[in-house]
Amino acid sequence: MRPSPPSDQTVLVLALLTALLVAAPVVSLMLIALQPAPEVWSHLIAYVLPRAVSDTALLIAGVGTLTLLIGTATAWLVSSHDFPGRSALIWLLPLPLSVPTYLSAYVYVDLFEPLGLVHRALSLVMPAAQAVQWLPPMRSLPGAMLLLAAVLYPYVYLSARAVFQAQGTDAIEAARTLGAGRFTILRRVVLPMARPALAVGVALAALETLNDIGASEYLGVRTLTVSVFNTWLNRGSLAGAAQLSLVLLGFAALLIAIERIGRRNASVELSAESPRLRSRTRLRGLKGGLATMACLLPPLFGFVLPAAYLLGESLRRSLSIGIDPALWRDTLHTVALAALATLIALGLGLIVVLATRWREARTTRAAMAVAQLGYTLPGLVLALGLLTPVLVIDGTVANIFRSFGYPSPGLILMSTGGAVVAAYVIRFLAVPTGLLKAGFDRIPRDYDDSARAAGAGRLVTLWKIDLPLLRPALVGAAILVFVDCLKELPATLLLRPLNVETLSTSIYQYASRGSFEDGALAALIIVAASIPPVIWLTRFSDLPE
Repeated sequence: MRPSPPSDQTVLVLALLTALLVAAPVVSLMLIALQPAPEVWSHLIAYVLPRAVSDTALLIAGVGTLTLLIGTATAWLVSSHDFPGRSALIWLLPLPLSVPTYLSAYVYVDLFEPLGLVHRALSLVMPAAQAVQWLPPMRSLPGAMLLLAAVLYPYVYLSARAVFQAQGTDAIEAARTLGAGRFTILRRVVLPMARPALAVGVALAALETLNDIGASEYLGVRTLTVSVFNTWLNRGSLAGAAQLSLVLLGFAALLIAIERIGRRNASVELSAESPRLRSRTRLRGLKGGLATMACLLPPLFGFVLPAAYLLGESLRRSLSIGIDPALWRDTLHTVALAALATLIALGLGLIVVLATRWREARTTRAAMAVAQLGYTLPGLVLALGLLTPVLVIDGTVANIFRSFGYPSPGLILMSTGGAVVAAYVIRFLAVPTGLLKAGFDRIPRDYDDSARAAGAGRLVTLWKIDLPLLRPALVGAAILVFVDCLKELPATLLLRPLNVETLSTSIYQYASRGSFEDGALAALIIVAASIPPVIWLTRFSDLPE
């Protein structure tokens, strides 16, 4: 057997180290969880765990059901029908993805709480005490379901629309000849064919729900994520928090299993010659108006109202008291951490994919599978698992300095934001890995063989052929990772250096003090920065009209 080139071996070693980096927090978490914490568990079993498990299960079930209904219905309407405003709604429907869940919760609580904007408006036509009774209870489990579903349904919408656009007409025409109506065709033909895409969309929305801590805590929903947070920071039990985190990871594993079951034995064949195989039905009059309204309401509540509120509050406060100088400092911290994490994630993602492409083997496939697991780890659990490895590395570096007679540099990773960057890289590494793998799948291996026959090495082929062809995937991955880093709250909140705030943590601090309006401009920056990636994602997943 011919030995592998040195570049192959180097990439393989780096890919295995990357997989080890992703697996390290989970291994660390398991080791911490082995420590006994009986005093905490008596309290958890009696007062915390039953409600945390039930609230988490109900929240995931409610958000999953709502996102499935809203995302599927809107995707089916815009993919199969023509109605007034459809062209604009295609771009508007995915935009709630640009609003983090915690911002949606802060905005709607401000709008609907007593003395809020809605209460003051109702008080113009009725007594203030009576107006309170008309306010919906936003700080509740149903309120959390609605608010999270309003910003997470695009995961299902984008997945379902990509499939609805490309479905062929053969099965539909056959159903029509047998006398099936429009809704029978939808229920028995269209939806079963779209089942894998719907399963992926719902799983992503459920994982985001599991990761959320800002909205759940603010709305008074005691999920497992909130319980881990309180056990760690309020009760001071790292072992108890780690043991609760394993229960949380059990929920994540269950969601992944459900998603795999949803995709099992189901496949969709797309035509390579003509991806748009069926024409859209024109809806006029009342039907057209209802279709427009059905597609307008989700983005209205998920994006337009929160963005308008943030814009109004930002203008009002900026004009009256000026812009807080701390905002620019927090923005600089945010951009620096997100940019560094994006560069590292792109590099590691490329290495993992190259290892698989250059050396197709069980080892490289396993490394890629592990590297993509980070997205299933809630940010809080990731932070908890990273804490020990980061402190071990910092302690080892300090000992090395002291052994050579130099003063200890202190906690380098913890004090410089290195721990935050590591958490971002691990959590969002699945994005560049998935996009670059898809990009490489479109590059024929004949190109590599031709370059090799011409005497070009691996790295020359990568630089002159592969990377230019991968530019769209690289740009898309960079945008998505950067924005995900901007929005990430739990890991940033727990791993950031002392006296360092980012946009998301400063908003959290304002909301915790009951003055979310003061952080409206920071929130608006996050939303505005997230809009271009969502538009790019829409264009990326959309077939030409």
